[in-house]
Amino acid sequence: MKSRLNPRKTPRQERSAVTCAAILEAAARILETSGSERLTTNHVAALAGVSVGTLYQYFPAKEAILAELVRQMRQEMLADFVSAARDAEGKGLAHAVDAMVAASLRHHLRRPALAQALEREELELKLDTETVALKADMRDLVIAALRDHGIDQPERTAFDLMSLSRGIVDAAVRAGERDFDDLQARLRRAVAGYLGIAA
Repeated sequence: MKSRLNPRKTPRQERSAVTCAAILEAAARILETSGSERLTTNHVAALAGVSVGTLYQYFPAKEAILAELVRQMRQEMLADFVSAARDAEGKGLAHAVDAMVAASLRHHLRRPALAQALEREELELKLDTETVALKADMRDLVIAALRDHGIDQPERTAFDLMSLSRGIVDAAVRAGERDFDDLQARLRRAVAGYLGIAA
């Protein structure tokens, strides 16, 4: 299974990078409009404007395409969390909560249907070590922010807050919600309530 989740080769030349990006974007568009049921290597190749043989030079199976899209999503999320942690430095806990809550939703704001599809697919895929590490890095940033503000048991609290946030967001997105400003306000109230700070 591991070989089916990893790209065959990493594009090194610009032309190869463009081809690989076109394949991933085609797969993302199929996920957004038709769901994973319509995601086949033939469909992806046709939409990307490449042959199936070219696609297989980079990805051995559709699972490798999905895994790469999940990795990209988690890399973007980690960058959002790093930015939020920097923004919160030297400021109060309420500001840190605002920054982290906003970071946790940003990928949904970019491409809501894709984010929802990838999070669903991630549950079915066996996570590779890079994706596991990306998620651990996000958790560590939350732990560090909680520790900096004197929160007891920051590891357990981070676990609870991330689980709480994931549950609320997953349920809201599955229900078809697209008002992410309202969702962010509700999520902030839930996190603030857990931490016992003013919403």
